[in-house]
Amino acid sequence: MTEFTLAELERIVARRAASGDANSWTAKLVAGGIGKAAKKLGEEAVETVIASLAQDRAAVVAESADLLYHLLVVLHMRGVALDDVLAELEGRTAQTGLQEKAARSEE
Repeated sequence: MTEFTLAELERIVARRAASGDANSWTAKLVAGGIGKAAKKLGEEAVETVIASLAQDRAAVVAESADLLYHLLVVLHMRGVALDDVLAELEGRTAQTGLQEKAARSEE
């Protein structure tokens, strides 16, 4: 099992986003603006769904990695820390998923 974490990836994304390196995909996405990054995130989400439906484990792994990476890029661009997302998820575990969803729809 790898010791690599999403927090580490978040740090790499932040570093590369600020680098301005013409050879960095992260820097290129950030320079392209939130529209480009969000579109790429959506594409990766669809590709993950397609891989899941095809029951192709290797493709699910690869597409999920792409999806998580692009999500972290978008979060970075919007100034949202991974810890904020994890705190939201942690708060949601205090009740069942159905209870949590019902509470959100009442708002």
